[in-house]
Amino acid sequence: MWLEIAVISNIFVIGTILFGHFEAGISKWKRIAKYFLSVGVTILVSKAFGLIWFFVFLGVMLLFPLIIHAWWLPKQGINGWTGEPKDKYYALRGWELNE
Repeated sequence: MWLEIAVISNIFVIGTILFGHFEAGISKWKRIAKYFLSVGVTILVSKAFGLIWFFVFLGVMLLFPLIIHAWWLPKQGINGWTGEPKDKYYALRGWELNE
C-alpha cells in the first residue's frame, strides 16, 4: 500500500508545483482535505481491488484534469497551462481578481 500512497503523493506534489496557480482561490484547508480524501480513496481502491485496479483508477482520475486543461479551458478562451487571461479564468471560477 505504501507504493500507492507514494504515487498519489508524488502526483499531488508535481500537480501543486505545475498547476497550483489554478487553485489560488481555494482555501488551504480544502486543498489539504482534497489530498487526504484522495489518499483515503486510493487506499480503499487498493485494498478492495488490488494494485492493478489502483492504476486503472489512477488513469481514469488523471483523465479529468487532462480533459479540463487540454480541451475545456481552451474552449472557454483560457490557456489550460497558464490560466490566462486571469480575469477570464477568475470569472469562470467565480473569484474576485485582486491585482
